[in-house]
Amino acid sequence: MFVQKQFDRWAADSGLTETVLMQAAIEAFAGQVDGDLGGFLFKKRIARAGGGKSGGFRTILCFRKANSDRIFFLYGFPKNDKGNISAREEKALKLVAKFLVDVSDVQLDALEEYGEMRELKGVENEKKQ
Repeated sequence: MFVQKQFDRWAADSGLTETVLMQAAIEAFAGQVDGDLGGFLFKKRIARAGGGKSGGFRTILCFRKANSDRIFFLYGFPKNDKGNISAREEKALKLVAKFLVDVSDVQLDALEEYGEMRELKGVENEKKQ
């Protein structure tokens, strides 16, 4: 499970922990999504700490349904700021998703090395912070 650089900053500023993101990715891969946008894109709601999903966050992630090791969080926003992504944003995210679901291990390593992508480590990483 991976987070794109801008998403990672947004998630940290929003107080979303790696554990919360990993749980959301597991649920999404199991089919518990709030929207299949096509082109490997899925919408997943995440509750705010101490609140419900209806007033929480919306995230856009991508994955190929046959590969749970390659789940990428691409975009997120609070529901009270925005109801949904625009058609233009969706089109751009689909282009990114198409690339990411087919990226090789070498390419993914390069994205991580250049800081464009980060693998979620979960609880052990949160203890270090």
